[in-house]
Amino acid sequence: MSETQVFRVPGMSCAHCVEAVEAGLAGVAGVTSASADLATKVVTVTGSSLEEAALRAAIGEAGYEAE
Repeated sequence: MSETQVFRVPGMSCAHCVEAVEAGLAGVAGVTSASADLATKVVTVTGSSLEEAALRAAIGEAGYEAE
């Protein structure tokens, strides 16, 4: 079953930030897509059996903090 989690990542400020966050999330188990919107600073993650802690950790490893 597919699920979606949404995070606000206020530290994103450029296209490189978006790419780093999306790439980091793509490596998390269960993630089928990750889309970061620079204008709203919102990241939407879709997949199955998503673990919030793992998603937050991936965003953190990319150098950003998820709210």
